[in-house]
Amino acid sequence: MDRWLRFIRHHREFFAYGVVVLVSFLLMSLNTNPQIQQIRTMTAVALGALEHIVSWVPNPISLARENELLRQKNMQLADEVNRLRSAALENARLRSLIGLKEEAPHRYLAARVVGRSLDVLRNTLTLDVGISDGVAPGMAVVNGDGLVGRIISASHNYAIASLIPSREFRAAVCDQRSRIEGILKWSGEDINQCLMMNVSKTLDVKVGDVVETSRYSALFPQGIKVGVIEHVENDPASLFHRITVRTFVDFNRLEEVFVYLVSPPSNVFSGIRASGTAIP
Repeated sequence: MDRWLRFIRHHREFFAYGVVVLVSFLLMSLNTNPQIQQIRTMTAVALGALEHIVSWVPNPISLARENELLRQKNMQLADEVNRLRSAALENARLRSLIGLKEEAPHRYLAARVVGRSLDVLRNTLTLDVGISDGVAPGMAVVNGDGLVGRIISASHNYAIASLIPSREFRAAVCDQRSRIEGILKWSGEDINQCLMMNVSKTLDVKVGDVVETSRYSALFPQGIKVGVIEHVENDPASLFHRITVRTFVDFNRLEEVFVYLVSPPSNVFSGIRASGTAIP
């Protein structure tokens, strides 16, 4: 207490000045004189303008906290966008498959691709369906875009499908417009490119024509779309067109397919059944 008294006595001039100023402001605030009122108004305006200017000065601590919150929100939104994009793509694929299933007069079994093997001789898919689901060697495999391949081996719960881009693959096909018949095989280069063989130069085929499975096919149902003719080459040394077909199916992006649950004649795949390709 004595220390505070000594401090006040030592700085009594400043305390007296402060008291006088405080009393002056108090008297001015109570004074109704027009000049005093004008001074009071000008002071309030000046203080308001100063406060407005100061409010725009950024607070480093507040900015750092806000930036951290925005970064967290950005990460959450980016993660949500990625999940929504994946869901949208999967939904589009499934809608395409469902559309095929609804339009087809035959029975199809949905299957998910759980493995794949790609090499220069044979490209295969491993599917999560098998004999217990009614799958058997020789059955056609399709998706919403068209023909994918055929089942070459099946175990109780899994099946292996050979794709169109395989050296041994052959399919009877026809030009959807002109009904010209031919044999489809892989070109051996581009995984999404095939050749339509045994089509005479005198027959009517054009770039842009759609190619589909033939009614004479012993392996596949009639009318499954395969691809579109992108090039017709006339080789003077040959009696046949060299016809390049771009498949509708993108074999680099297969995730879901359908198995056509009708087996071809029993003698067609007897050799494959006997070979017994390994199933996981």
